[in-house]
This record gives sequence, C-alpha cells and structure tokens, in this order.
Amino acid sequence: MISDQIISTAGLPVESVPAASSSRFPDGAHMRIEIPSVEGPGVLSAVLDEAAKRGVVVNRVSQGSGAMLHTLDELREMSRIAADAGLEISLFVGPREEWGTQAMSRSPEGPALGGAIRGMRQLRYAVEDVLRAIDCGIRGFLIADLGLLNVLKQAQVRGEIPASVVWKVSVMLAPSNAATLGVLASLGAYTVNLPTDLTLHELAEMRSVTDLPLDLYVEAPDGLGGVVRGEQVADLVTVAAPLYAKFGLRNSRAIYPSGMHLQADAEIIGREKVRRAQISMEWLERSGVSITQSKPGAPGLGIPEL
Repeated sequence: MISDQIISTAGLPVESVPAASSSRFPDGAHMRIEIPSVEGPGVLSAVLDEAAKRGVVVNRVSQGSGAMLHTLDELREMSRIAADAGLEISLFVGPREEWGTQAMSRSPEGPALGGAIRGMRQLRYAVEDVLRAIDCGIRGFLIADLGLLNVLKQAQVRGEIPASVVWKVSVMLAPSNAATLGVLASLGAYTVNLPTDLTLHELAEMRSVTDLPLDLYVEAPDGLGGVVRGEQVADLVTVAAPLYAKFGLRNSRAIYPSGMHLQADAEIIGREKVRRAQISMEWLERSGVSITQSKPGAPGLGIPEL
C-alpha cells in the first residue's frame, strides 16, 4: 500500500504483523463472508437481493432468535432459498437461559449465562429444536452450551444426526485463549466464533492450535463491543485464514427475539450489513493482498439439504 511508503519515508517503524496462515477452506479459499442476525426467510431474501445489487458474495447467514421461533414452513423456505443460492445457514438453538424463566441471565451480572441451557427440561427442548430444524433441511446450528455441544456431537457420531450437520460455536461462548479453543475443537465444533476485539497477534495464537474455520466480527453490534474494523479485513484474513468475516452493525436496534413486529427493521439492518461487506471488500482490493473468497455452493459447512 502507498501508505506504507509514506510512513516509511517519514522514518517510522514498520508495523509488526504475525506470519500468514497456511490453512484454507476445503475449496482452497482464504475467507467467506457471513451476515449475522438474518431472522427468517424475509430477511434472508432481502440480504440476498442487496448482495446481488452490490456484487457481494454472501457465503453464510446466521440467526440469533432461535430455530424454535420459526414455523415449519418458514424453516423449509429458508432451506429452499439457501439451497438454491448455495448458501450456508446457521440457526441458533432456541431454548436457552435468556429466553427462559431464569432471572439471573437478565441481571446486570448475568449476560454470560444467556446462551446456557438451564436444566434437563430445557436441554430436552434444545435437542428437539435441532431435530425439528434438521427435518426441514437445516444443516447448521449455533451452540453456546458445552453440554449441548457434547450431546449433539455424540448423537451425530452414533448416526442419529446427519453427518452433514455443522456445529458452530456462538460468540456467547467465544474462547479468549488458544487452550479453550482447543477444547472446543476436541468437543466437535466445526467453526468457532472468537471474541470481537482480538488483536492480530491474539488471532495468530488462536490459529496456531487448529485448522478449523474461525468466525470473527469485523464489525460488531454494540452488545458485542461495537468494534468497527472492516478496513482491516486483509490483515485479519491473512493471519487467521480460513476466516468467516462477519458483518454485524454498530449503533443498530436490537431485534432479538425477532418476528413480524420487527420485520422492516430486520430487513433494512440486513441490507446495511451487506453494504458494510461491500465497503470492506473494496478495502481488501485496495490492499493489493491476494486473498480468495469462496464462491456460492463451495464445499462445506452447513448448506441446507432439501
């Protein structure tokens, strides 16, 4: 970049950047783009429409309200739309503490418990939520509870859940060090959300212990720190590949749990996230760094099966 020359001419030191990752997605790509909080088929259609207008390839969408808050027809429609587009989908498991009767998860000190599963009753419904969505073609799920991840992975090993189903560790369970990331990988995670504010050197530490795809918000909603660093995507991907670059939205309305009462907000927020992705990809092109993004339908991680 020309800016490097300007800084060097000024007699200033070159930034110390970790070594590039040699790991890749199954198709050989460095990165994929994910749009989070795509709350239902209407929002999914809006996101894909905006992506087509802006020339942005969206590889995966995720959803946070929970699969249990979709009708069967809505789950099937999301599966159809995504399968036709070669798009991965990850739906959050619906039952969890923040939606239940438990008060602590909604207290000032309790948000860390929000994604946990409370008691055997909620665990039973969480497993059933996954099975219900699988019946509708969904093949990717966001998990924020270690016990649930272990139960689901064991069921998958026994053949009770299709081998094509992908377990994505939620940012609500994000590991802050490489040792914890290694534990999540050993329990059967396929992709892992990292804390939104990791430095390049911390990303390199994470990458050193696993070849699993890592998920990182390059723009995070306020509730996850409000980090905005889409211009840095070339550095982030170089160090952490294979990387899902996630585009949340700072200064945005909270929409969980979503529904018809928030439909218009959810759609316009989804469209703006695609715009943010376009801007980030323009920065990537300007960097001159050779980075490959997966094409739609690339082998891999959670495309629905009808």
